[in-house]
Amino acid sequence: MPANVLDDINPKEIGRRLREARERQRLTQAEAANIIDTSRTTMVAIEKGKRQVRPGELISLARAYGRPVSDFVRSRPSVRSFQVQFRAARVRSAQENEEIEPVIEAWQGLCESYLELEEALNAPLPRAYPPEHEISWFPTEVMAESIAASERNRLGLGDGPVGRLRDVLEQEVGLRVFYLPMPPKFSEIYAYDDRLGGCLAINAHHPVERQRWSLSHGYLHFLAHRRNPVFHYEGQYDRWPESERLADAFAMHFLLPTSSVSRHFAAFKRDGKFTPADLLTLADYYGVGVETLVRRMEGLKLLPTGTWESLKSRGFKVREAQTQFSIEARERERVDKYPVYYKHLAIEALDDGSITEGRFAELLGVDRVAARQIAAVLRQRSSGIEDGSTEIDLSLREASVGEV
Repeated sequence: MPANVLDDINPKEIGRRLREARERQRLTQAEAANIIDTSRTTMVAIEKGKRQVRPGELISLARAYGRPVSDFVRSRPSVRSFQVQFRAARVRSAQENEEIEPVIEAWQGLCESYLELEEALNAPLPRAYPPEHEISWFPTEVMAESIAASERNRLGLGDGPVGRLRDVLEQEVGLRVFYLPMPPKFSEIYAYDDRLGGCLAINAHHPVERQRWSLSHGYLHFLAHRRNPVFHYEGQYDRWPESERLADAFAMHFLLPTSSVSRHFAAFKRDGKFTPADLLTLADYYGVGVETLVRRMEGLKLLPTGTWESLKSRGFKVREAQTQFSIEARERERVDKYPVYYKHLAIEALDDGSITEGRFAELLGVDRVAARQIAAVLRQRSSGIEDGSTEIDLSLREASVGEV
């Protein structure tokens, strides 16, 4: 392999690819170092991009990782680093950086892989982006309700519950949405790049109601603060900035429109009272947390201010109450790691020879055995098979260990 091939690749990028391939093979850095007869510290330097891997070393590592050399030296879309943008967005402590930067790095790699598939197949992700909303001097609440109503109208959502919000944002708007494991206090990350467009990462560990809130919250940043990257976590601000107040208010109006909530509240209260069972039923209907619904109703003066604190002081526990009233949360969202179109492009690229089986496995974060199982499932789905869809979904979850 000519040395100049490596000269054209950023050492940090090839180091990242080598690290990901090594981790997929469950090898330690010391074991990888033994493969190329060097020290662990040298292997660390290679993976961090501080020392460029040599051609012979790359060939040996690729063979040990069960991957063709081309997977490490292929061209990738050139985009601005999400990490650099985030450092500019807010000064974080060393501990905060250590917690979130690996997530941001992995997320950017997934977004770039997504674009790489689109370009390989000449099948760009369809975008239906609205113009960026201008934030005027109107009060935050007024602006939030106006933007929420505008988007609901544009997307044909009416004023009812938003079913499968993730699919709406991915397929109707054209955002890149990944569900990734994050530390508990982090909820979502948003960024925009001219080539990648709008990108969201949602905490895969959070309850679905909170994930839906995070999707809506991140969507406002796309609608109104498009080029300003944001990551959101508990205790992030000493003083809540206007942009975050707008995002919270938008999420409230987008998920819980005034007209719809008021109408359903009136229907439940026809007999003169509004019970905890009614509250749980409505929260499930809209796909939001019970506290979120109570706060919204307090804001609309449908419930007295302090209702939520009163419920808590009386020992009200949401999960116990849901069980007591036999209210089971419906499956509202896909919670798998990857967007549908991403998986569709991956199997198409595999089948037409644009990518290798090893690259397909890498794109879906699994080993080759699981990749073959996933490929079979995705081919069935692409063929339009309707019967046995439940079995197909189950086999997909099993093959991907819950990540695909």
